[in-house]
Amino acid sequence: MIYLDYNASTPVDPAVAEAMKPHIERYFGNPSSSHSIGRHEREAVDRARAQVAGLWGCQPSEVVFTSGGTEANNHVIKGVAHTLRDRGKHIITSTVEHPATMNPCRFLEAYGYEITYVPCDATGMVDAAAVGHEIRPDTILISIMHAQNEVGTMQPIAEISEYAREAGVWMHTDAAQSCGKVSTRVDDLGVDFLSIAGHKLCVPKGIGALYIRHGIEIEPLHHGAGHESGRRAGTEPVAGVVALGKGAEIAAAPTDHSETERLRDRLHAGLKEAWGEDVVLIGHAEQRLPNTLTVGFRGRIGAEVLAACPELCASTGAACHASQRKRSDVMTAMNVPEVIAFGAVRFSVGRFSTEAEVDQAIEMLAAAASQVSTA
Repeated sequence: MIYLDYNASTPVDPAVAEAMKPHIERYFGNPSSSHSIGRHEREAVDRARAQVAGLWGCQPSEVVFTSGGTEANNHVIKGVAHTLRDRGKHIITSTVEHPATMNPCRFLEAYGYEITYVPCDATGMVDAAAVGHEIRPDTILISIMHAQNEVGTMQPIAEISEYAREAGVWMHTDAAQSCGKVSTRVDDLGVDFLSIAGHKLCVPKGIGALYIRHGIEIEPLHHGAGHESGRRAGTEPVAGVVALGKGAEIAAAPTDHSETERLRDRLHAGLKEAWGEDVVLIGHAEQRLPNTLTVGFRGRIGAEVLAACPELCASTGAACHASQRKRSDVMTAMNVPEVIAFGAVRFSVGRFSTEAEVDQAIEMLAAAASQVSTA
């Protein structure tokens, strides 16, 4: 199998697996227990918290472990809505957010909250000034993702955060897709909340983390015992927490992303050579994640293109159900023509991708050009 779907999930780094191993095989205690095994597990959790803080450039006390990015986003959006409900019920987000942000916002709309969905341009980018223009006296939160997950377009989070700070509005960014690929240092971004998912960082699924700036207290999403300093009830899954800590440590090391970009661009060049004008870049040509290439195969169906390459793993960018074809919400928000959007496929390389794999993918997709008929 040729795996070019790192934006969906990543293989577990061997160093991460090794770090987890003792906490699966030997150290099984509850980190809230006072005995020696419990204390050992508490030390492991504290160490992992410091590792994640190192990646974000924040204090360990500002890191809350969660089950993933979805929980972290729900924690922020619903927690802020509840905590500041007497101040206002207006939240600003964008039309190209992940469902983990969109759906909590829609949930709040049913309870009287007003959500402003700021549009994007044809590349999937949101204008910072447009976000600032929507701020009102009753605005309590701005939530804009750091990098668009379907097309990789980077959003101007630092600029948006300036508007939020000037207005005294809390700022959240979903950095699940960007963390480990570009810098996510919270002071550089100017955010009050930041979410990540471990399975985008060569860590197993089921673990994530949330940054909450010092001095901010919001209603927890989970109520129970006082875990995570009272911010997230539930016994910490130590093996997963340790894995995320190791993944964060690896991601925090100085990394040259030029090789990732080279593989991405090699793939793009190979597709253009094989498909000519029938392959169209979707997203921003420059302001995008270094590993992400989303293209539309003009006049084709993306799922059919991938079906013609059964040994290639990638993601389609449109949903096609039986006789009904429908652009994804993101493609619709970007106003990508249906003839392109229906053929959208996202390729994403990663830490373990090789030039040989990219070249094999090009060969498979070149062969598919003659096998897949136009829609």
